[in-house]
Amino acid sequence: MKNFFSFRFLPLLFLFTPKALAQQTEAPKVVLLSLKEAIEIGKSNNAAVQIASIARLVADEDVKDSKNMAMPNVNTNGTYQRFSKLTLFEDGLGGAKSVNRQPSPNGVLLGMDLSFNIYSGGHTKAIIKEQKIKRIISEINLEDRQGNAALLVCELYMALVEQYSLRKLTDDQIERAETRLKTINTLYKNQRVTKSDVLRAELMLSNILLARQENVNNITILNNKLNIALNLNEKSYISPTDSANMIKPDLIDVNKIAYNGETNSYQLKLAKADIETQIAKKEEVHSAYMPVLSFISAYNFTYPNYLFFPPVDQLYSIGYIGLKVSYNLSSIYQNKHKVAAAILRMSESQLRMKSVSDNTREYIQSLVIRYGHSLHKIDVIDKSIEQARANYKIVSTKYQNQLALLTDLLDADNLYQEARFNLVHAQIEATIIYYNILYSTGKI
Repeated sequence: MKNFFSFRFLPLLFLFTPKALAQQTEAPKVVLLSLKEAIEIGKSNNAAVQIASIARLVADEDVKDSKNMAMPNVNTNGTYQRFSKLTLFEDGLGGAKSVNRQPSPNGVLLGMDLSFNIYSGGHTKAIIKEQKIKRIISEINLEDRQGNAALLVCELYMALVEQYSLRKLTDDQIERAETRLKTINTLYKNQRVTKSDVLRAELMLSNILLARQENVNNITILNNKLNIALNLNEKSYISPTDSANMIKPDLIDVNKIAYNGETNSYQLKLAKADIETQIAKKEEVHSAYMPVLSFISAYNFTYPNYLFFPPVDQLYSIGYIGLKVSYNLSSIYQNKHKVAAAILRMSESQLRMKSVSDNTREYIQSLVIRYGHSLHKIDVIDKSIEQARANYKIVSTKYQNQLALLTDLLDADNLYQEARFNLVHAQIEATIIYYNILYSTGKI
């Protein structure tokens, strides 16, 4: 029984060790970040960006490896052999006798040979060119991942800003609801309103408090998502320093960005690089039709000397230099379909680039239109807020003087709250659209 209690409560004892207590009481680290700072962190720390960075390093090594194909091929070889005695047969398999191998039972070969490609129809150049294009593609992919990470961070950051703004608006609405409930209770005590008004005001306050709790949960969820996107510590608590009402570029400036940046789209750059890749592959395939010219050389040490007859028991060395020409006759009929396929792939890449160009242009233009609409929406909603605020004050005064129903007052409050939230949402929307334009034009 004593052992039972000791083992049973051992985990509880661990919870009260100094290290465990420190972990439990560790406060989350508050990180103050502007949108620009968050984007810069995301472009360097994001996991997808780091993967693309490694892919670019791999492409660099592939380029260096392809250039090594133009270097001479040098081989060394060495062998030592110890031969057994020779068995000689005089009559079929009869009359066997053994003799020593002449001039020695030992055999030695030590040599080195070299070959250097002088001409191969541009095969090596085509491979190097293809690897260089792949490196360019890896760089574009890295830029694309950085832009994508920046856009993701922007969307999460602005969504977090929106929730913080909603929390402030909700706190204001709670304050109005609590003040309104006190007023209604006073009116009820004076028998100027019915109990149903009190209950409805209490229900309204409960709903707002519930929305406030949901808002807190949304902030926690978005904070976790942004932590992952920025690759920060999970205990980091991000506090945005920018607001929804940050300065937004003028529509004229955005039009200039869109007009000058269509050709800088990451997708369009990749489509152009794909055409260059297909051209290099076509050159590589076409090189099979050409002869191969190589410089060759070798130098060997050999024992025994078999250049003379009978063989001499001595070590000798000899070398040579020369040219080697080869031509694969089967390429005449084996290669034509490969060349035809390479030409078709090149045509396919050209059509794909045109399609990407058209789609990119149309998408950027639609973003510019949406951005202009968002700016107009902000102006309209900004004016409507003043109207909604004035309307709420008028209806509130009428209700206190029993000239309006509670339903009218609650509707006026909801209309005012909705107008304020719509302004925040429109401001957030405009910022996100602007950064979508920057990403689509290769500016981030």
